[in-house]
Amino acid sequence: MVLALNLFTTVLFWLFVLLTPVFGQPLKIGVSSMITPMDTVLYYQEIIDYIGQKINRPVEMVHRRTYNEMDIMLKKEEVQVAFICSAPYVKNKRDFDVQLLVAPSVNGRSVYHAYIIVHKDSGINIFPEFKGKTFVFADPHSNTGRLYPLYLIKTMGQNTKAFFKKTTYSHSHNKSVELVAKKIVDGASVDSLIYDYMVKMDSPYAKQTKVIKRSPPFGIPPVVVTKGVDPSLKRALKQAFLDMHKDDIGKRILQKMNIDSFVEVSDSAYDSIRKMENSLSKRLN
Repeated sequence: MVLALNLFTTVLFWLFVLLTPVFGQPLKIGVSSMITPMDTVLYYQEIIDYIGQKINRPVEMVHRRTYNEMDIMLKKEEVQVAFICSAPYVKNKRDFDVQLLVAPSVNGRSVYHAYIIVHKDSGINIFPEFKGKTFVFADPHSNTGRLYPLYLIKTMGQNTKAFFKKTTYSHSHNKSVELVAKKIVDGASVDSLIYDYMVKMDSPYAKQTKVIKRSPPFGIPPVVVTKGVDPSLKRALKQAFLDMHKDDIGKRILQKMNIDSFVEVSDSAYDSIRKMENSLSKRLN
């Protein structure tokens, strides 16, 4: 009897050891502050919790301030899924083959823009007038918040390092809007999705600014998975995202974030970003 009990206890112990990595460890899903206004972080938690319920697996949101922090975690597979910006996707695809999962569709399209903004009372009306002025970038790896304005300078035949009088980093698009609104800097380049959200939410900072230039469309910031994610899990995750707008709970969460649905996107949607990166490859150090 004692022998049988000991054997049973041993079997339970090893089952626990073997199955904990599969069922006990939460799937870690990364979110960077850069891709969202701070007041929508709660909605990302709701999305992540929703996805966890749909795939019947514990999930955990991992929140980081910068793109670089999230990129490092993806490379080390310390997070398995992440909401990231378009330019980091291009870099991570090249460097360690991160995989596209889905992307949001907003107003029927999976694209977004860079908005060049100034204070509403500014005398600056076109981008070349920023020469010798102050400018805030969102993040060193941001597409709309840094890559695009540097590309504009390059196309003007100007030196990207000498064009502005002074530059700084805000580490969030909504903070960039605030700095322009308070006249701390002359201008900024910001994510259209975040700026439009701020306008919709009647942000006092957005009210103090105006858009003087809108970029061509870029592939929208996607949801990605690391290449080590099991194919069956990847399929389950993708289906959960793609079906999210089809039930009342998922639809309500998406509506709070101005998202119509999640859709499949092609890697080629990000080729215009690759083109800008290639043009600036020797000027982004």
